[in-house]
Amino acid sequence: MEPEYDLSKMKKRPNPFAQQLKKQVTISLGIDVIEYFENMAQEAGISSQELINLYLQDCVVSQRKLSLNKAID
Repeated sequence: MEPEYDLSKMKKRPNPFAQQLKKQVTISLGIDVIEYFENMAQEAGISSQELINLYLQDCVVSQRKLSLNKAID
């Protein structure tokens, strides 16, 4: 990096849009679901919360629908 671009003197400030990007929620998940995502997250080298968020975001983008008949059986 060139000396005229010395960013070490810049003041830090919080991202003003961070509050709009995520919202904290509390949900109850089955132990098997938690273990599944924890194992996958460990393999990927990310947190299980981030992995679950990525999976749910993929569902939103692809408009994936759950078949409730299969889920109830």
